[in-house]
Amino acid sequence: MTQNIYDTAAFFAGYSRLPRSVEEFAAAPEWPTLQSMLPDLRGLRVADLGCGFGWFCRWAAEVGAAAVQGLDVSENMLARARETTADPAITYARADLEQLDLAEGAFDLVYSSLALHYIENLHGLFEQVRRGLMPGGCFVFSVEHPMYTSPGHPGWTRDPDGRFAWPVNRYSEEGARSTDWLAKGVIKQHRTLATYVNLLIEMGFALARLEEWSSSRAQVAAHPDWAGADERPSFLLMKAHR
Repeated sequence: MTQNIYDTAAFFAGYSRLPRSVEEFAAAPEWPTLQSMLPDLRGLRVADLGCGFGWFCRWAAEVGAAAVQGLDVSENMLARARETTADPAITYARADLEQLDLAEGAFDLVYSSLALHYIENLHGLFEQVRRGLMPGGCFVFSVEHPMYTSPGHPGWTRDPDGRFAWPVNRYSEEGARSTDWLAKGVIKQHRTLATYVNLLIEMGFALARLEEWSSSRAQVAAHPDWAGADERPSFLLMKAHR
């Protein structure tokens, strides 16, 4: 089962105070790029894997999606999503993405934001996504960039001569990583960029677009808390078709 850290009271309280949790789109710097990768949602059936507080579900319905289903393992997340959603086109359900079971051809778009790097059985999840999409359907997702999910990556460091240098991070060694983020022992799954791409290809998806998102210097100047995001990619964004 997916590690359900979000239903831990202290973690959920800390997560709820994060800028992304409070400001939604405005605090998600990669959103404009991710949004540009989406198809026209008018009349589409949409699934949001790891829907969190439901902000994408509500946006999708607002721009014309016919039906939106938000799936998340966290009861805390789903409760907040239901509290802030009044659109009858949106439904929420608890689902463990490690054991996902999508009805065949039920969706035109499957979307996921910053959830899949928690999933150990990504092969099985991609199989379910392909099953759940109608022929020609679209799969758009974001994950933390592998530069971040590899261990020992605090950012740029300096060698004894004062030159910038990368720390050793075992990028090519894939697997679980334990990190301390709002709580100790949060487990993320590190994969290389090539693994994401090749797994999609092996599953029979047609890769349509790949973005390694990093901020511009102007964005960092406007948002000092994004410092360092202009030095290496923070997010991996991908779009594929069934």
